[in-house]
This record gives sequence, C-alpha cells and structure tokens, in this order.
Amino acid sequence: MKLVYHFVIFLASILLPLIAVFSKKIKLFVNGRKDTFSKIASLKNEKTIWFHAASLGEFEQARPIIEALKKQYKHYKILVTFFSPSGYEVRKNYNLADVVCYLPLDSKGNAKKFIATVNPTLAIFIKYEFWPNLLNELKKKEIQTILVSGILRGNQLFFKSYGGFMKNSLAAFHYFFVQDDTSKELLSSINYTNVTVAGDTRFDRVSEILKQDNSLDFINKFKDNTYTIVAGSTWKEDEEFLVDYINTKATEDEKFIIAPHNIKPAAILELKKSIHKKTVLHSEKECENLSDKHVFIIDTIGILTKIYAAADLAYVGGGLKTGLHNILEPATFGIPVVIGNKYDKFKEAVDLVKIGGCISVKNQQEFTENLINLKEDESFRKLTGVINKKYIKQHRGATELIMNYLKTHL
Repeated sequence: MKLVYHFVIFLASILLPLIAVFSKKIKLFVNGRKDTFSKIASLKNEKTIWFHAASLGEFEQARPIIEALKKQYKHYKILVTFFSPSGYEVRKNYNLADVVCYLPLDSKGNAKKFIATVNPTLAIFIKYEFWPNLLNELKKKEIQTILVSGILRGNQLFFKSYGGFMKNSLAAFHYFFVQDDTSKELLSSINYTNVTVAGDTRFDRVSEILKQDNSLDFINKFKDNTYTIVAGSTWKEDEEFLVDYINTKATEDEKFIIAPHNIKPAAILELKKSIHKKTVLHSEKECENLSDKHVFIIDTIGILTKIYAAADLAYVGGGLKTGLHNILEPATFGIPVVIGNKYDKFKEAVDLVKIGGCISVKNQQEFTENLINLKEDESFRKLTGVINKKYIKQHRGATELIMNYLKTHL
C-alpha cells in the first residue's frame, strides 16, 4: 500500500499539469502550488500555528479556533493551507492568517521541505485530511499535531487489513477531537484512545453569525416584507426543482433568492432564461426596481450567510449530488431547511432530518409538496425553525474544549 500511494502521488504530479490545459479548476490546483514554497519562506524561524483544511467547509471549522488563538496568542503566526481551489480562491485573503497557500502534493520530498521550512509549533488538521508523508514528517520532528472536528468511517483505509500504512500515520496525532461516538469507537478499535468527542466547531462559528449585522439593503428592498425562499449553493439538479416550482406553482406573494454554486456567466444566463417570472441578477441590481421582481439570482460570492437572515425558508443545494453544502448557516437563523436525499455523510443533516428541523426530498413532487406545505402552514414552519435553532444552541462548545487543550501546549 505504501508503494502504491507513492506511485499515485508521483503519477498525479505528471498528469495534473497535462489535465490543467483542459480544466480551469485543475489549472488553479496546479499553478497555485507553484507559489507555496515561496510563500511559506516568510515563516522560517517564526513561531507558527499551521491549519490545514481541504476546502471551504473545513475552513469554517478551523475559523473559530483561529479567531480564539489570535485573541490570546498574538505573537504566533498563522498559516492556513488548502487542498482545493474552491477553498483557497475564496479565502486566500483571510485577514487573520499571515500566510494562506495551497498544500503541496504529498510526496516525500515536498513533505520534508514543507515541514522543515515552516517547522510549526502546532499543526491542526480539520475533519478528515490525512496525508501520510506530511504526518510522518510531523511525527519525526515531534511536532504537536491534533485533529479537529474529525469524522471517521468504517470504510476508510485505517480500518482495513491492508491499510497499515495509513493507520500508522495516525500516530502523528497527539490528540483527536472528533464529532461523534462512532469516530471515537473506530479509533479505539485500532488502539488510539487519545480521543475526545468534542462535536463540530461550526456550531460555534454559526452561533457567532447572529451577533453581527446581517442586513443587506438591496435584499430588504427585494424582499419588501414578502414571504421569501432562499436557495443557497445550488447545482443544476437543485435548480431544475426550483425552476419548475417557480414557473408552475409559486404564487404572487412568494419570492425567491437563488445563490448558485456555479456563477459562471453562461450558467447564470441559462438559469435566468429558464425562469418565467420577473428576475434580476445581483450584478444588475443597481438599474432595477428590486421590489417589483420575484426572483433574485446572486451571481457573486461571499454574501450568502447574510442573505439567509432574510429567509422564511431555506433550500440548501448539493444534496441531490452527494455534496450537500452548509445547512448550519440557515439553521442558526431559526428557519426550516429543505435538502436533497443524499445527506448520510453529514452528521448535522442526519440529526436534523431525524428530529424534524430539516426536510429531505428526492423528487419534484416531494419538493413541491413540502414547499407548499411550509408556506401555507405558518405554525408548522415556525416550529420547524425552532427545532433548528435549538439544535444549534445545544451543540455549541467544541471550540472551548479544544482551546482548553491547546492552552496547555502553547
């Protein structure tokens, strides 16, 4: 397995630059990594805390800890690395980090050079990012390493008879802060007992959202005190459900804000053309009478959280594709959340569907019936939202647990 892993990393280093010629995302992935070592050079001989997140969702789990550390340990530098362009491109200018860059491919040479350059005082991996060569270098250097908001599943290599190479890399972790009892039990089954079920730091993050000003003048003008559904991070499959509902079932006293995952002009234009009601784009809002429109398409990034604050109901995309987006952000505002039917990998979605704060749909009929029911039955809608708000409050506290541990190691 070890040889296979090294061969795959080597093969990726050769093939990815070739694929980048035909893929914009892979091009970002490849070209972004060319600057990694020049960026981290500024951290040499500095006291540095390194956070690694796969993408944007994992960064949101790191964020409460970064903010807490910055308040108490101002003399430490903060390094944030991403694996995915979708995380890096959105947060590359994050103001609390001293350096934000891509994680280099996990070859032995890259791992050795990266750890030797940064030499972090503390390394914090988020959720499920496990890179054996980097972890082995951290272990060799005896660098304090922890996992935060970890999720482990029985089908991972660590728990297979042939997964010894991956299982051994877990020895780099001095402590595991996991989200659930299943993860703790799985680690225990391979003799890792340095584990605490701390939950998910995102609950602390989304709770803080309520303390900020979430109003947007242009959203208020569009909403105009009308019942409004916000559809966030939608994919084409989600949008097909939405468009059918908007065109055939939506009433005049019902408005929609759609924030697509893909905001490329061609995709936005196609979505706008498919909608038969008065529609406006965020990019053209200055020239329009917003209160006169029924659909508002957000063709920009970075404002979805604030938009959820104006919603009476949220639909969160990705659940029809197996990549459900963040449902905690709308849930924290105490509104019902509707999602697709592929959500089993997301603990918060499983929990909320079970207790009734989140409603899963698998086809157009279920989507339409639930949206109509939630609009017409105000008491049911409010009760569903209260379930979500209560769930968020009950699951706060992971950041404090983790910080109590870190205080003894910094």
